[in-house]
Amino acid sequence: MQDLQFNPARSLEIDIVSDVMCPWCYIGKRRLEKALAALPDIDFDVRWRPFQLDAAIPPEGMDRKEYLKRKFGDSRGGQMYREIVRAGEQEGIAFGFERIARAPNTLDAHRLIRWATTTGHQHEVVEALFIAYFVEGRDIGSRDVLVGIGAAAGMDPELVGRLLEGDADREAVREEVQLAQRMGVSGVPCFILGGRYAVSGAQAPEILADAIRQAMAAPGTSEPAPGPAS
Repeated sequence: MQDLQFNPARSLEIDIVSDVMCPWCYIGKRRLEKALAALPDIDFDVRWRPFQLDAAIPPEGMDRKEYLKRKFGDSRGGQMYREIVRAGEQEGIAFGFERIARAPNTLDAHRLIRWATTTGHQHEVVEALFIAYFVEGRDIGSRDVLVGIGAAAGMDPELVGRLLEGDADREAVREEVQLAQRMGVSGVPCFILGGRYAVSGAQAPEILADAIRQAMAAPGTSEPAPGPAS
């Protein structure tokens, strides 16, 4: 990396394509936070983009044991989740998979994240959704749960409730998911750096930080626009 012309005064947009029922996305969030902390001279505009690992789950969700059996069978799922628990412990995440009773359809959760962007609460909402599902075992497909998460993050609960009762941004979220798929995203998390470079998977903080440095050093990386980031 010594030959790259790195300008620490620049800023970088990072889009995270993610699903809130994906444990590796929660781990990837923690690892990205470590990578960003290691690059204090860069201004980052981090935005969460929707993805659905299983859009076929009914709107009301389904029994999680039945879902795992259908998706993984009896053996593979158990081995995979033991690996996730170990990775989570390294990142300070106390996964409580045994507390999760239902596998949610995450469309409404992504709608909430989308609205949180306009109020400046996106990161708080994403973190709260991960904690609610993976640590507390709450049903993040429940509108009552989503309203509570939005309110705790500083959003207007009455407005969130009314929006969830209707179809606001339902198609917009689906279109974003389809766009990610057309771009070649087939698994999450996927970190898109500066709109040009993609890093797939919950990579180690060192790998993410190195990828950010390369994206910053690449020809054509734009200088930050004047004024506050949107």
